[in-house]
Amino acid sequence: MKKGLFIFCFTMFIAFASKAQDNTSLPAKYQEKMTSIFNKIPEVTSSAATSLIDFAKSMLGKPYVYASSNPDRGFDCSGFVSYVFSNFGFKVPRSSREFAGAGTPVKLADAKVGDVLIFTGTNPRVRKIGHVGIIYSIENGEIKFIHSTSGKAHGVTVTEFNDYYKSRFMKAVSIVE
Repeated sequence: MKKGLFIFCFTMFIAFASKAQDNTSLPAKYQEKMTSIFNKIPEVTSSAATSLIDFAKSMLGKPYVYASSNPDRGFDCSGFVSYVFSNFGFKVPRSSREFAGAGTPVKLADAKVGDVLIFTGTNPRVRKIGHVGIIYSIENGEIKFIHSTSGKAHGVTVTEFNDYYKSRFMKAVSIVE
């Protein structure tokens, strides 16, 4: 019953919102407020990605443990990514190499928060997949991603998509549609 009521209310809100977007008939003092509200509507549609990132953030500092997807022990890169997505019911691969065939490929310029970045291993000249992470934020065109690294941080951390990672970048895929 509650679910049905929620769906009804949400449907009514969307119907109202689509008709009310032309707010020129409103008094001037309300036009700005309505525009502000409608500009926030896309934020609601990205709530799945927001929840996913919030959950991933709760794992910050967990140690890097090779071949592990156990939050009590720690994670390797693909163990972390698969654990995060599996928590939300997404069926994703367990190994970084298999992520190349998962989800929907996206151009890096079109990638969004919650998409998976796929990299080579630590040597960028060896063009074989060996690392994955989840886009954490995109601000002013600058991407940060959350991942479990065996490098300096040696665990779950947020890293800038810097020149080193750009040299290792292979592709991006969208799991959350």
